[in-house]
Amino acid sequence: MKKFVWQLLSVLFIAITSLPASATGYTQTRYPIVLVHGLFGFDSLGPLEYFYGVPGALRSGGARVYVTSVSAANSTEVRGEQLLFQVRQVLAATGAEKVNLIGHSHGGPTSRYVASVRPDLVASVTSIGGVNKGSRVADVLVGAAPDLVYSVGNALGGFLGLISGSSSLPQDAYAAAQSLSTAGTAAFNARHPAGLPSTSCGEGAHQANGVYYFSWSGATPYTNFFDPADPFLAVTSIAFGGAKNDGLVASCSSHLGRVIRDDYWMNHLDEVNQMVGITHLFETSPVTLFRQHANRLQGMGL
Repeated sequence: MKKFVWQLLSVLFIAITSLPASATGYTQTRYPIVLVHGLFGFDSLGPLEYFYGVPGALRSGGARVYVTSVSAANSTEVRGEQLLFQVRQVLAATGAEKVNLIGHSHGGPTSRYVASVRPDLVASVTSIGGVNKGSRVADVLVGAAPDLVYSVGNALGGFLGLISGSSSLPQDAYAAAQSLSTAGTAAFNARHPAGLPSTSCGEGAHQANGVYYFSWSGATPYTNFFDPADPFLAVTSIAFGGAKNDGLVASCSSHLGRVIRDDYWMNHLDEVNQMVGITHLFETSPVTLFRQHANRLQGMGL
């Protein structure tokens, strides 16, 4: 028994000490990483980060990481112009030629907008749970939500902007819902098609206009009993009629460029480690996925 315990401890020690994610420089990309939040998102609310634990984990491996703040609720184009302004600021501050954009949810098409209008400034776009072909939840809102819902949305967006230090950003919840609907996304995609799959659930071009495209997403709306957001996402998932989804976005709709995976045991918030890291007990940590992806970009010289 004693021999077995020592053997087990030896195996665990070797496994832990040989993990590449622990190596210095593991996440050190050539170009800065810029994180872009989704609908009703923020950079941070005091100690609570939108990308909970992600920036620090990436920086610990050598990455230069910037967390942007765009309108919590507005159209993709408005958010895209705000992001472009911040990308220019990052480039000016770092002296870098390009950035690696990583966007969650509405941050996906927001990042795609910047890559479309200024591909010379973008090395890669990664869409995580991105609304790249619309969301049925947004379709329901556009078709049935009363004006009061959008007024509340504007107030919430303004509140998030205020407490996160971005109170000057304009909020338009109706424009956001339109942008995230199937029809609104189709119109946007006609103007900015780079990286989109030509089939309903395939992969898009891995590279377009010099920009590399990637995506991944979850497909489990309810992942942890202790996560207070899971019941809400379990209800919104009903809108997808049984199609694989993360609670707010169908897996096929999330596809962009090279699809890393679209079936993680994660819901829409788990994908960025929200709710202070309460995720599925038996799935890879979302933070690990970000670190692995930074290393992937590093290996490609990005």
